[in-house]
Amino acid sequence: MKKLLLLLFLFSCFINFGQEKSRKYYAFDANYFYGSILEHNPDIAHLITGHPTGVILGFQQKTYGLKAWERRYNYPDFGYSFTYQDMKNKYLGENYGLYAHFNFYALNRKLMLRIGQGLAYATNPYHPDKNYINNAYGSRILSSTYLMANYYKKNIFKGFGLQAGVSVIHYSNADFKSPNNSTNTFTFNLGVNYLLEHENEPAYVPKDPKEKRYTEPIHYNFVLRGGINTTGVIGSAQYPFFTAAAFADKVINKKSTLQAGAEFFYSRALEEYIYYQSVAFPSGHTSGDEDANRVGIFVGHQLNFNKMSLITQLGFYVYYPYTEYVDQLYNRVGLRRKLTENWWTSITVRSHGANAEAVELSLGYRL
Repeated sequence: MKKLLLLLFLFSCFINFGQEKSRKYYAFDANYFYGSILEHNPDIAHLITGHPTGVILGFQQKTYGLKAWERRYNYPDFGYSFTYQDMKNKYLGENYGLYAHFNFYALNRKLMLRIGQGLAYATNPYHPDKNYINNAYGSRILSSTYLMANYYKKNIFKGFGLQAGVSVIHYSNADFKSPNNSTNTFTFNLGVNYLLEHENEPAYVPKDPKEKRYTEPIHYNFVLRGGINTTGVIGSAQYPFFTAAAFADKVINKKSTLQAGAEFFYSRALEEYIYYQSVAFPSGHTSGDEDANRVGIFVGHQLNFNKMSLITQLGFYVYYPYTEYVDQLYNRVGLRRKLTENWWTSITVRSHGANAEAVELSLGYRL
């Protein structure tokens, strides 16, 4: 779940796809949920004491195929959602979330799949004196992702419909502040939906019988990434990090772009972690002189939605002198936004398995 990460990228910026100036149609939905916190990490076992409950409210614009990308993805919805969750544990408190989301449809539009990404507010985060039991949330502001799979039936009676299914809600701060053990809640949800102006809903523009094959020659990208994170030790200060990357990409069709490249990592937090280990554990394996720099190689995929893309990458540190910090294999997931024909920006989360190391803000140039 951390891979779908934190990736709130200025809601309006990512949601606005430059729709044609035509009539727009909107829908609401409201869901109640009941579930359980999953023990993905034994360190949070003491925080699982009840069954969380809450609501998910959604507002979305419907698409009917006016743009080619809408037909390509089976007429998705895009919009905003709000969540409230009572964690049923006094140390975790309650969480409020605000998201940008997509709804995708399958099985003759009876199955609705939603991906929501945004920020959440935790009412009772970790505090060294007042709430040291909460080792899941190190800050009040968290990144949050939720996934929903619902049976979906719209406009059963005068615009009202029903939906029901399961959802997974994830909260984490991606090591922006420690501690950061995070929570994942698996829930069952039941709700109603309402289609505005249902009497005038237009027909879907038919899909293209066979879209003409589209490819591009290989392009080269140069990227600077940056942000702040901690050493992962509770009480750690926040430190800057920077990454410089170069990679090639190959567009293979309208949806998919393949990537491969290399990158250099500088992490002030890792330098501090090495120093901390050498001082705190003088009889250990860390001398304090180890090189904190890393070099990685990676392959990736870019799923394109008009000017927005979903990035997934898998990498390996080929130069990694200090191996006591994180795993040598890493992954990156996030959202990318095209600014001009050459410039783009992105927000991503870099993780090592279930352990997120950093949220990265990037600026890239594509030749």
